[in-house]
Amino acid sequence: MSIATAEETKLPAYYGLPQEVVFCRRCVMSNQRPASYPEFKHTRDRKTPTLHIGEDGVCDACRYAEMKEQIDWEAREKELLKLLDRFRSKDGSPDCIVPGSGGKDSALAAHLLKYKYGMHPLTVTWPPAIYTEIGWKNYLNWIEVGGFDNITYRPNGRVHRLLTRLAVENLLHPFQTFILGQKNLAPKIAARYNIPLIFYGENEAEYGNPIADNFTSLRDKSYYTLSDLSQVHLGGVSIPELQDRYGLTLGDLEPYLPAPPEMMERSRIEVHYLGYYIKWTPQEAFYYAVEHTGFEPNPVRTEGTFSKYNSLDDRIDGFHYYTTYIKFGLGRCSYDASQEIRNKHLTREEAVALVRRFDGEFPWRYAKDILDDYLGIGLDRFLELCDQFRSPHLWKKENGEWKLRHQVS
Repeated sequence: MSIATAEETKLPAYYGLPQEVVFCRRCVMSNQRPASYPEFKHTRDRKTPTLHIGEDGVCDACRYAEMKEQIDWEAREKELLKLLDRFRSKDGSPDCIVPGSGGKDSALAAHLLKYKYGMHPLTVTWPPAIYTEIGWKNYLNWIEVGGFDNITYRPNGRVHRLLTRLAVENLLHPFQTFILGQKNLAPKIAARYNIPLIFYGENEAEYGNPIADNFTSLRDKSYYTLSDLSQVHLGGVSIPELQDRYGLTLGDLEPYLPAPPEMMERSRIEVHYLGYYIKWTPQEAFYYAVEHTGFEPNPVRTEGTFSKYNSLDDRIDGFHYYTTYIKFGLGRCSYDASQEIRNKHLTREEAVALVRRFDGEFPWRYAKDILDDYLGIGLDRFLELCDQFRSPHLWKKENGEWKLRHQVS
């Protein structure tokens, strides 16, 4: 736990984050982690629900890791079989959709559904802004070695680049456009092809979203439907301004927007998490994907962390995690180390040492590709934006260098 000084309690806390920074006593996450990410409107003055840490010092994600040990996984698998029997096609036509890009989690989900449970998954991909070499190779292996049909939807490159740049300039959120497209694509494809079952891997509640989300396999339809476009800000800009100032049409923006509720109701689509029925462990998913779909890890350590097998496919990934470090004081290593603790692959002492060493490491490997060539803002402008988005309750400047006021210990 960290206790704010009297002086620090007077400092502004951006994004509606808790003024006092508290770290979980089991993992290395703090109560500054967003418990759900408001993808449409994420500004400095917007209230952000964050990871709950109880009076005993344990966060919800660690608490659920305990609960997983008490689940009857054989009974859960029987529930899964009943669900699949309702939807399984008799003629081999697609009967479920698995969104993904060929990473370890989508590789595991699609392969299990097809080869263990006799389903006929259609894989659906919203591709990265710029593939990494290993990401492109894993995507091809997923389809060709794994043996899956696939629909890839690549949005208008000019529009996507503009919205991504606006998201960086207005929100310091380089992943907003990717997350929105990825989240909203599968339900629309399901509706178009009359495939009423969608499977994601694990629920984000595994990492600290509201713990109640773990008590059902179903995803709330409000997650992927929206009827009021006045709520939508893409790249921090309203729909009317995107139309008037930037000359975009609703057709240009449609790929990023949720489906109308009536479309989902008419299609009777169900979105489930396979991790509700099967005990999901990221490291085991990695081993499975290597064996069955030819998945390959990074040949070198991923910048910002100690691992080599998470979030490999997009050259902008490193900037996503670097900006979470700037805004919330939690970088890529904090996320990786916390889940490794919960799955008993690291001790907390080992994790603290790794976080102190790697969290906040700048993603130099693709800096020119992303900042100069893709976004066109350059390194100096990006660093200026980072300074503007540092919350005073998290950061201080000493001898010309930014330092976190509170670090895990």
